[in-house]
Amino acid sequence: MTPENLPIEQYDDQLAEKTARLTALMSPFNAPAAEVFRSPVSHYRMRAEFRVWHDEGDLYHIMFDQQTKARIRVDQFPAASELINRLMPVLLEAVKAEPALRHKLFQIDYLSTRSGKIIASLLYHRKLDDAWQTAATALRDQLRQDGFDIQLIGRAAKTKIMLDQDYVDEVLPVAGRDMIYRQVENSFTQPNAAMNIHMLEWALEVTEGAKGDLLELYCGNGNFSLALARNFNRVLATEIAKPSVAAAQFNIAANHIDNVQIIRMAAEDFTQAMNGVREFRRLEGVDLKSYDCETIFVDPPRSGLDDDTVKLVQGYSRILYISCNPETLCANLETLQQTHRVSRLALFDQFPYTHHMECGVLLERIDA
Repeated sequence: MTPENLPIEQYDDQLAEKTARLTALMSPFNAPAAEVFRSPVSHYRMRAEFRVWHDEGDLYHIMFDQQTKARIRVDQFPAASELINRLMPVLLEAVKAEPALRHKLFQIDYLSTRSGKIIASLLYHRKLDDAWQTAATALRDQLRQDGFDIQLIGRAAKTKIMLDQDYVDEVLPVAGRDMIYRQVENSFTQPNAAMNIHMLEWALEVTEGAKGDLLELYCGNGNFSLALARNFNRVLATEIAKPSVAAAQFNIAANHIDNVQIIRMAAEDFTQAMNGVREFRRLEGVDLKSYDCETIFVDPPRSGLDDDTVKLVQGYSRILYISCNPETLCANLETLQQTHRVSRLALFDQFPYTHHMECGVLLERIDA
């Protein structure tokens, strides 16, 4: 596969291979058959990052071959959204013609939305000055006249220049409701919007009829918290990254949700607080004992859950676990299967044409 040529005709085969691989990984845990969610076969990525290559008078996006490290010119990138593909040549042509924008530019990052908004971040190996800001402002204005709803950001060492703002607001249709999600530049967001919708709707389905409250660890910008709020009395969620917490607070207000509370702290620290190991100032005024959480939701990093958090989640009747690394999920399940059984399993093809898999499991306490 090259960046400009997706093997679309192989999509069904690669999805079947992933399904077989996940089934084999989950077989020791007596998991049910996986519910498989297909990705669009092209234009599925809402984010893309490219290095910029300077070739005498020319300027173009490049990527590096993962095996050979060879440089590959990228004029179009069908894995990325149509909006990113429309902007790529227009942006580069304008930058190429303006020395203040072109000088020592080494990377461009794109973040787009289904709702037609996009951020382009220009990264430099030099200090950004007034001349850059004047030229960037003129470029932004021209791109907006050309029909792009764009935010332009300049980055250099210890420098970030926003001409307006560093976020875009996405709108996702989730089980009959339009959900607004603020997405901040350089913060984590789900890359495949169509698959994110599938994940949110699956999580809603498997928690339908749930009792009590929900505890969520690693909540990010509230992606799952806000969608799941309709199935629970209250949601208590934790996140450590400041920009994500700020975005989550905006999203709570924008979606008129009144039963979600976000606490800024690491999942490991929250585990210590719940276990009475330490007291945290950030939990002052939060009555943890008032929550009746029978369900816990986790979407951890690739490393999975640490041992203490695994023990914590075992205390809940139902565990909803979204994983971007089935190997570490299985390592966690070695312990979790002692108290819980896997009642639902899903494969979300977040990253087509790659080895990577995203999956979800619902675990229910064996004695429940």
